[in-house]
Amino acid sequence: MHIKTGTVLILSAVLALTGCETMTNTQRNTALGVGIGALAGAGIAKATGKKAGKGALIGAALGGVGTYVWSASMERQRQELLAATQGTGVTVARTPDNQLKLAIPADVSFDSNSAYIKSQFRPVLNSFASSLVRNPGTHVVIIGHTDSTGGPHINDPLSLQRANATRDYIFSRGVQGARIQTEGRGAREPIASNDTSWGRSKNRRVEVFVAEPQ
Repeated sequence: MHIKTGTVLILSAVLALTGCETMTNTQRNTALGVGIGALAGAGIAKATGKKAGKGALIGAALGGVGTYVWSASMERQRQELLAATQGTGVTVARTPDNQLKLAIPADVSFDSNSAYIKSQFRPVLNSFASSLVRNPGTHVVIIGHTDSTGGPHINDPLSLQRANATRDYIFSRGVQGARIQTEGRGAREPIASNDTSWGRSKNRRVEVFVAEPQ
């Protein structure tokens, strides 16, 4: 099958991206979905007598969104966690690529310069762990973030320590270890300005992503 230039460009970009060490699992999985969608779209278009390049672009768009499944159990987990975290400051949302995201601010989870889990964070993690036990087919990525105070030599290991502490607590509640991955992103992904104390408090956070693979 002759693949047009558009398909080649998409696949080359995907291969380059998925080899990038700074990508998160979310970004890498989405890129893989784009690549698979491009190939499928090109193949279907060619088989039906249409342009492979245009089919690849359509397939890539669909593949980037369809990496994970939003099933009834995922929606049930979202509803359970919304109820469990009400009034805590934790936000629960569905991402565009069908992951369940918990964003946990520092005032709930950890004190400044500490990876020790706060007492008010534990009930949230208890509810989260219970939902994982009831839904063994899901995978979890926990990402720790810091503000820019202290520099990378402090922030990078601290962010990973916070992610690992969250993971270890979930392990202690009966969740199997192979399902959970952790990352420390340091201060590299701020969601607010580090020029104010309010912004720095927003940037000190833990994000948890739950996904059900197809």
